[in-house]
This record gives sequence, structure tokens and C-alpha cells, in this order.
Amino acid sequence: MTQAPRVSVVIPAYQEGEHITPVLDRIFESVRLQCEVLVVVDFPGDPTVPVLTAYAEKEPRLRCLVNTYGRGPANAIRYGIDAAAAPVAVVTMADGCDDPRQIDDLARLVDRGVAVAAASRYMPGGQQVGGPLLKGAMSKAAGRSLSLLARIGTRDATNSFKAYSTDFVRKAGIDSRDGFEIGIELTAKARRMRLPVAEIPTIWLDRQVGMSNFKLAAWIPVYLRWYWFAFGGKLTAEQVRAYRKGTITR
Repeated sequence: MTQAPRVSVVIPAYQEGEHITPVLDRIFESVRLQCEVLVVVDFPGDPTVPVLTAYAEKEPRLRCLVNTYGRGPANAIRYGIDAAAAPVAVVTMADGCDDPRQIDDLARLVDRGVAVAAASRYMPGGQQVGGPLLKGAMSKAAGRSLSLLARIGTRDATNSFKAYSTDFVRKAGIDSRDGFEIGIELTAKARRMRLPVAEIPTIWLDRQVGMSNFKLAAWIPVYLRWYWFAFGGKLTAEQVRAYRKGTITR
């Protein structure tokens, strides 16, 4: 009998093609916990699919999933977490910016009881190398202010590289439908539910090949929605889920 995975690694991918191969190599070399790796694409014709199919022939822990929730990274991440077989889901990017050696440490924090474990670029020992200056400055300001003022538990709420208790995610729900705002959404929801959030330092490296799919101007409003949601009193899971329906405002 195949041992159940302890961590499901969820990777949204969009037209990465062969660029994803070294990223997968590093993940499978680095992760020591029993794992599955779920790469989620938006359509069967994505050029990443044949690369994943060939890779899976030698690596049975890899699964290629075609997202049926709608296009975009938020829907791909939602789909991957819903499909996760492990009690912990770690979201990481297909561009190789994240350090896969930290997946085990993030997952073990969730094993120990936190709802969200964040890889933080902005705590001591963390660093961001490269990337757009404006995006980095806004992300740092949001992370540090949320940590100081909302006591959110991490100085990097916007980073997508996080581990989640899948039980927490399924209770709180995911409202995001567009970009990479799931990281701040779920961290804000954990804060409002008064569930523990932890962080470890990480060094983020800008991608060396390919193009980023991050659209700063288009996604600022949804990031701000969850930024402000982090402030406020304790909510139950039912109240958090009701926020999308507009039956509560804070």
C-alpha cells in the first residue's frame, strides 16, 4: 500500500513548458517528507502538460491537474488545494523563485498546530533579490504594517509561498478568483478566526527565464480588500465564509 502523503505541494502553472523541469527537480531533491506534487494548469493544451506527462513517467509523486474552476492563478490554487490528499498544502510557484528546501519546515509548522506557515522575505534572515521595485516596496509595506498593527503573525502576508492546514482552508473557504491574493486572504482569515500563524525567513530570487504573470495594477484592489479585512474582531468560520456573501462587513 502506498503511504499517504504528509504534504501536498500545489504549483499553479501557465505555459511554463520546459522551464518547469528544473523547478520540479529541485522540489523532489529537497522535500524529505512523504509528498505529492500537484501542478495545476488551466487548459489541456498548455505546453506544460506534455512536459509533466513525461516527467510523471519517472516520478509517480507528480500529478498534472487541469483546473475546472476557471482560468487564473487563484482558481488553479483553489483547485489544487481541493484536490490535495495531505493534511498540509504548500503553495509554491512554477517560476523557481521560492526555496524548495523550506517546504518541509513549513509543513512541520502546520503539523505542530499553526493554520498558516509563511515563508517571509521581510523578517530577519529573509531577503528579496530582484523583481520590480514598486511591487517589492508595496509588498514590504503591507507585510510590515499588518504585522505591527493587525498582529497578523507574519511580516510577509502577501507572499504566495505558504503552507496551510487543509482543514482550516476548507472551513474558511477561498474567495479569491483572480490573482495571487490567496496568500493574504488566508492569512487575514486565520487572524480573524484567531488561529496561529507562524513564519520562517526565506530568500526569494526573481525568475531567470520566462515572464511573470503578476499584474500589479489589476490586483491592487483585491489585495486591499484582504488587507483591511485583517483588522477586526474574532470571527467564526461561518462568519468568515459569510463575508463573501456580504452579510458581514468587518
